[in-house]
Amino acid sequence: MATGAYRPLFLSNFSLSNPKSLPLNNRFSVSVRSRYPSLPKHRISTSNPTLYVPRSGFTPRLLGGNLGFTLRASSNESDSVDEAEAAAEAEAKGQSTMPERFRYLLKEVPDRPVRWPWLIPVVFLVYAWRSVLWELSNWKKVFFALISFLGYLAKLGLAFIYQFIGDPITTFIACIEFFLYSLRSFYAGIVAFAPVNELTILIVLTSSVLAITEAVVPNAMNNQYHLLTLAGLIGLGALKGVITELFFWVLMVGLFCYSRFAKKRDLVSAALPSVATVVAVGEPWVRALVMVAYLGIAIVQHSKLALKGAGDDGGVVEREVPLPLLLVGVSIGIHVAAKWIRYRHLTWMIA
Repeated sequence: MATGAYRPLFLSNFSLSNPKSLPLNNRFSVSVRSRYPSLPKHRISTSNPTLYVPRSGFTPRLLGGNLGFTLRASSNESDSVDEAEAAAEAEAKGQSTMPERFRYLLKEVPDRPVRWPWLIPVVFLVYAWRSVLWELSNWKKVFFALISFLGYLAKLGLAFIYQFIGDPITTFIACIEFFLYSLRSFYAGIVAFAPVNELTILIVLTSSVLAITEAVVPNAMNNQYHLLTLAGLIGLGALKGVITELFFWVLMVGLFCYSRFAKKRDLVSAALPSVATVVAVGEPWVRALVMVAYLGIAIVQHSKLALKGAGDDGGVVEREVPLPLLLVGVSIGIHVAAKWIRYRHLTWMIA
């Protein structure tokens, strides 16, 4: 294609024979920034025309061959153009080279909104809760299996121990059982068959003996509290038939001798445990004889102490009730309370 036959589109309305007919700013200027916005502006004038030529194929021949003017540039201006070209190229590398008209295509299209967004976490929560329940059920099964295994081990250890010391353990359990059944039968006997009249007479006679002793020798009951308890147990054994009559009298004499010669007590204090037991469990004539004899001994000893001037100093002494006497009183109270409860229960049923 001949050079003179090529006419660019933007120069078709102008005459090439007269360059002054071109619409120039200061006779002629061409701005390249409209086509390359990222580059600095450079103007081409007719007096000193300078054209920035990019590397995209836009050559001066296309313009200079048909326009009828030559492009001249000094050495200083060419250096500034090269520096501007390098800066523009570096800036173009860091930015997008897509034209402005296509930039809107790079925008991301927003996703469609979720209709029920809470359904998504609900599904995960249900699955997680199901997993938790499943794990808990597994732990429950493991726990009970471990407990049962420990129970088997305990049974095995007990069987191994019982093989060596089984007889003593069995005897000990039998003793505990006998004690519990004896206590139950004794309580049932008290509730059902307690002789209230005889127990009342026993308390009156024993209290009389204790009062006589305390009148002559103060604090005599507290000094031999354990002997009085032992004497009461001996009297209970005699009533139950566990101890024979002869052995009973031997034990009474033994208590008197121990208190008189071993503990070095006076005659009234030494005879107190034996006399109280005989008065409580003896025959009526034995009770009367022993009471009269003991009262005489107490009167004689009190008169001797009065002649010597060694009487009661008048101090207050806290006296403890002997345990057998206290148990007798409790037995009477239990029987009377049970009888009243039976009576009231029958009354309520009849009403």
